[in-house]
Amino acid sequence: MSTSLASTETLATTQQLRIGTAPDSWGVWFPNDPKQIPWERFLDEVQAAGYHWLELGPFGYLPTDPAQLEDELAKRDLKLSAGTVFTGFHKGDDQWKRAWDQALDVAGLVSKLGASQLVVIPDLWRSDATAEVLEARTLSDEQWTRLGAGHDKLGKALLEEFGVSQQFHSHADSHVGTYQEVERFLAETDAAFTNLCLDTGHFAYYLGDNLKLIEAHPERIGYLHLKQVEPSILADSLKNDRPFVEAVALGVMCEPPLGIPELAPIIEAVSRINPEIFAIVEQDMYGCEIDFPFPIATRTREHIFGCTQAARIR
Repeated sequence: MSTSLASTETLATTQQLRIGTAPDSWGVWFPNDPKQIPWERFLDEVQAAGYHWLELGPFGYLPTDPAQLEDELAKRDLKLSAGTVFTGFHKGDDQWKRAWDQALDVAGLVSKLGASQLVVIPDLWRSDATAEVLEARTLSDEQWTRLGAGHDKLGKALLEEFGVSQQFHSHADSHVGTYQEVERFLAETDAAFTNLCLDTGHFAYYLGDNLKLIEAHPERIGYLHLKQVEPSILADSLKNDRPFVEAVALGVMCEPPLGIPELAPIIEAVSRINPEIFAIVEQDMYGCEIDFPFPIATRTREHIFGCTQAARIR
């Protein structure tokens, strides 16, 4: 068999993940911020950078009318992979209404456009806007129990009401960030209702081994955020207990392939679990100049498709 024929056959039999992007990769963290790129230009640049899938981003940044959003996406050949909500279930039962009110908006919108995933980000113990310390950085056993129960309740309700699956996102400056904390979260939750959006950069932020986690808990990986951390900035940030928002401003989440972890082995490992899982490029760069993200987004897509055969656009 010739080398070229062997390569063609390998490509044909490789399971491939759908690669997309997110408003975060254009510096968008909030529904309204005069420093952020206008949403029309963002969508134009997502298309021009060569992506087909994207996340909704903060609710209210993109149009919230389903017909308008569907039209804006369709004319650029774009589709939604997921929406995002924020939760604080460890704080008590009063957090349910806050979470469900968001879910009614976000899951209600994305499900009408065919998306079946909801990324859920926990409240941070240190503000990602002001760097203010808001609460203790670790949870008590009682808080862990409340956290797990709250997410399972949310996941069950999302499936029953919208047919949407919950994917929990561990995060820097949150209570669920280290390898041990993520494993405890998995032990506190039910795989029927709560699984992971594995953010490769946030997990590496606290020195977590992405491939080890994927191998240990393949059934709990439901979604991917593709991101790298710059090791020297990360080391300095951890040593000096720098707030995450300040580390982002210094470039701790960097353009691939300049950081860690390598993306190809992660994409390939998850593609073997389920090729229908989304892998969304989500490079934190809040506060950047408006012209800065587009060339990075383009180069990142080119890098991913150049380093692995386990990636697809659609």
